[in-house]
Amino acid sequence: MTNPLNLSYKNGLLGRLNANDLALLEPHFERRTLDLRMRLETADSKIEAVYFLEEGLGSVVARGPNGSDAEVGLIGFDGMTGTALVMGVDVAAHECFVQLAGSAVRIEAEPFNAALRISLSLRLFLLRYVHYLHIQGSYTALSNVRAKVEDRLARWLLMCDDRVLGNHLAITHEFLAVMLGVRRPGVTVGLQVLEGLGLIRSRRGEITIRDRAGLEVHANGTYGKSEAAYARLIGGISRFDFPLSTAVSG
Repeated sequence: MTNPLNLSYKNGLLGRLNANDLALLEPHFERRTLDLRMRLETADSKIEAVYFLEEGLGSVVARGPNGSDAEVGLIGFDGMTGTALVMGVDVAAHECFVQLAGSAVRIEAEPFNAALRISLSLRLFLLRYVHYLHIQGSYTALSNVRAKVEDRLARWLLMCDDRVLGNHLAITHEFLAVMLGVRRPGVTVGLQVLEGLGLIRSRRGEITIRDRAGLEVHANGTYGKSEAAYARLIGGISRFDFPLSTAVSG
């Protein structure tokens, strides 16, 4: 059962923590601006801090040989970095960097780990998010293997739309190629298909979503399963559940 929403925070996890668990973390919070391409975690390196995103998007990227990188996780206001710490591991498995500038509530790894040791309820609640992130990654893998590029692109745009205000996404074709694990010409063709159907408008460095319902249909079943899991485990993914201002200072 999820906790009632705490409207002092724009992050979905912090907004749903119980008062006692939140009190363990709050003295160590600081606000941070997240600049584009800012690195939040480095693969095979110690996790220094946890970021609870409030605005913007973070990508968890698996690095392959010869630059064959692919996104394996998408984080927005619904989530956090540093999930390995929740599982008792202090080294990041993948890269994590900012793909859409925003802001976050940051806490150093040491006080975060101390809070996890004190509160079983905090760890159990955050483990729900870790489980969700694994579900998200599994459907990303399934989509990458079974779905056409335009279907995968529709799913990815919907996931971004869930986590940002407005319907404009500042993103390049090159970056989309990394996110989807395909070559840039494939991204161009996928965008042309979706634009030809009137679902999006694609301009250099920007994509505008014109028909969300149509994108959901075109995602061809690749979107919705992990979102339902988040709703079951944490609460609904709705950007408008959260206020445009926050009480956190630092």
